Amino acid sequence: MNSSSNADPRELQKFAAMASDWWDPKGPSGTLHDINACRLDFITHRHALHGTRILDVGCGGGILSEALARKGALVTGLDASPEVIAVAREHAELSGLSITYETQTAETFAARGDKTFDCIVCMELLEHVPDPEILLKALRDLARPGTDLFLSTLNRTPQAYLHAILGAEYVLRLLPVGTHDYRHFISPAELAAWLRGSDFQVQEICGMQYNPITRRACLIPMPKVNYLVHARRG
Repeated sequence: MNSSSNADPRELQKFAAMASDWWDPKGPSGTLHDINACRLDFITHRHALHGTRILDVGCGGGILSEALARKGALVTGLDASPEVIAVAREHAELSGLSITYETQTAETFAARGDKTFDCIVCMELLEHVPDPEILLKALRDLARPGTDLFLSTLNRTPQAYLHAILGAEYVLRLLPVGTHDYRHFISPAELAAWLRGSDFQVQEICGMQYNPITRRACLIPMPKVNYLVHARRG
């Protein structure tokens, strides 16, 4: 697959339809608001943010980007959807935050040869692109030796199908039906192998557990459903 085509038009359309409600904590992106504190904690306990140049790949409407910026990071957000980038820019401006947003994929952005980022985050994106390995190679091209990489995705387990699809989409209606495709879920072993092939060294893998009653997420040892990865460019 050509790296410039590593974006699924159906996925872009799906998330563009959610753009206007991205910042509604009770809307279709509500679970992103709920898990954001857990994602942020995972990053902040492993990388000092103040003054750090961070690239947020697949930033969507900017929920994590803004949280990183409030911690003093210098944030650039990328997303292939112009609709969600427009929402991200507007919300950052209304919030008085200086964040650079660009409507690009990581693959096209990497062609610039910019390796000035201290840290790259890529959350809830790997399972939505046609070829995750191509995306990881683009992240490698954006990283210099020592750059930290933080990822999150969904494991391909029966528990993940039960919780992330049947439970979240069909029973509890926390997400629009069709948000996830089980065939695109990624096991930690697969992801670790792809990272090694892209010259990243895995530092840590943690599970993330979401409670739909309290609408809170926490880290757990076992990556049965959602999980977070810290890797570092060799």
